[in-house]
Amino acid sequence: MPAFQEKIGRLRPGMVAVAGIPFDEYSSFMRGAAAAPEKIWEAFHSGSANTFAEDGTDIKGHPAILNMGPLPFEDYQDISRPVEQILAAGARLLSLGGDHSIAFPVIRAHARYHEKLTILQLDAHSDLYDEFEGNRYSHACPFARIMEEGLAARLLQVGIRTLTAHQREQVERFGVEVHEMQHGLPRTLHLEAPLYLSLDMDVLDPAFAPGISHYEPGGLSIRDVLNIIHAIDVPIIGADIVEFNPRRDINGMTAMVAAKFLREILAGMVEG
Repeated sequence: MPAFQEKIGRLRPGMVAVAGIPFDEYSSFMRGAAAAPEKIWEAFHSGSANTFAEDGTDIKGHPAILNMGPLPFEDYQDISRPVEQILAAGARLLSLGGDHSIAFPVIRAHARYHEKLTILQLDAHSDLYDEFEGNRYSHACPFARIMEEGLAARLLQVGIRTLTAHQREQVERFGVEVHEMQHGLPRTLHLEAPLYLSLDMDVLDPAFAPGISHYEPGGLSIRDVLNIIHAIDVPIIGADIVEFNPRRDINGMTAMVAAKFLREILAGMVEG
């Protein structure tokens, strides 16, 4: 906690804080995503690549970016508290999960500072179950909690390829804009500010990202996701990268992809 508080004191308005949220207690099927933040940073600093984004921004040592390390929290609901401390300092947050359940407490904190939030969710799954295996806070449920609490004015989902009958009902209930992979990628998303980006690594076809818990074939390529990130034309006020599971990775492939996404999102956030 003292190290985190010291870093809070170093934040200034407009900076981007990067923080790990090593939480996977609400994962179904398989745990392991809690180990992701450390592995993503290892890949980021790998000697096999450099720290530049494709637009030429050098992320390493950038004066507007601060690595906060792991967020200090006592339990799932407490995740909102350190996020609010970062936002209260005028900084923006890019969090590294962890499973996708963390999106609810993280976005709950953002909603206190941003009205009429737009969320762009890149994901194989809609995560709109009212409850899953008896848990309303499962990683299969965060966007149901977000929408029922009115934390976002608009939710766009891209990459979806697993909608159940119940989730289609939830889509209608909450007015979610879903772009299913069976219909191809949208030409444009017509995004609005303020924008929060939630990137689930399983939006990728598992051929590109073996280090995930739930393999769902027929997903996006790495370049598809990069093109979407690069096409965002409104400021990103917050973002997360979730559901990387190092236990299933092969030769660090998925870690390197997550580190690539980290660089590209950060480049867009510091420019925005």
